[in-house]
Amino acid sequence: MLKKVLITAAVLLLCAAITAAVIIIRNVSAKNRLETKLSGDLLPAAPEKTDKGRDCIHFLRTGTSDAIILESDGHFAMVDAGEDTDNPRAFEWLDLPGYEQEVLSYLKKAAADENGNVHLDFVLGTHSHSDHIGGFDTVISDPSVTVDRAYLKKYDSSKIKENEIVEWDNQEVYDQMVKALNDRGVPIVSAPDDKPFTFGNLTLTMFNTADPETDKKVGENDQSLCLLVEKNGTRVFLAADLDNYSGDESRLAPLIGKVDLLKVGHHSYGGSSSAKFIRTLSPSVCVITNNPESLDRNNISRIERICSPEFYVTGKEDGVLALLGDNGSVTYYGQIMK
Repeated sequence: MLKKVLITAAVLLLCAAITAAVIIIRNVSAKNRLETKLSGDLLPAAPEKTDKGRDCIHFLRTGTSDAIILESDGHFAMVDAGEDTDNPRAFEWLDLPGYEQEVLSYLKKAAADENGNVHLDFVLGTHSHSDHIGGFDTVISDPSVTVDRAYLKKYDSSKIKENEIVEWDNQEVYDQMVKALNDRGVPIVSAPDDKPFTFGNLTLTMFNTADPETDKKVGENDQSLCLLVEKNGTRVFLAADLDNYSGDESRLAPLIGKVDLLKVGHHSYGGSSSAKFIRTLSPSVCVITNNPESLDRNNISRIERICSPEFYVTGKEDGVLALLGDNGSVTYYGQIMK
């Protein structure tokens, strides 16, 4: 009897050792694949714009911040506008490189008409952090830029963790954007809905439009407005800084479904890109708005293990252009900000 017990125990230990070895091998393999992808060749340079009716998404190179331009059939819109140089509370840790002039310059290059004027169907501020809406006051205030409407949730500090209120400039950057919009007479949609709407040849749907149903104080990232972009079966999800601290990713994943391209949430940082979320969306390509040296390798490794997508990092590629074809194809280019 003792002999049988010992044999059974030995078999179980052997099985456990084999399982652990397989997991280690898989993780090492995924890590190696990831590093190969992240250090691979650059995307081809984006061609000079010739087609006024093209449909594409411009992911600008703005350090560790988000600035995205939507273009479809001659229509333009902006989702976030990058970090700015303002530091209204004079915090040393918020003395960050600003990109507002680069964003404005690129916008004019991409969207200006023959008279040098830019018309934006809308601007969307995903949430009140300076690395997302900091550059909007500069863009909106420029006399050559007109904006039809703005999507921006009201900032509510009562729902935000105390340390974030004390140490960040959420309120100030929100107030700056609202003032710029009011000064230019741009209507603000502060309670957007999740009904799909048409933008050129694209269908757009907002997600996370409602406030989190929780009494727990969370970070402003939890408020992130996200956007699904669709064309002829091609699906792109712009995840802003969506996280799963109050279950937003778990709640939204089945509503979003499979996508072709994912703008990775929160620049790849922790709290975002949970396993269920990535498994459900299962993107073929991930664009990460960040610098290569600032990436969260643990988060990206998890994405690699789950669905092994291609990774394009804006800081490495000098921006990324995703050209949406009529046949469901997506063609990617880099070096868009040269």
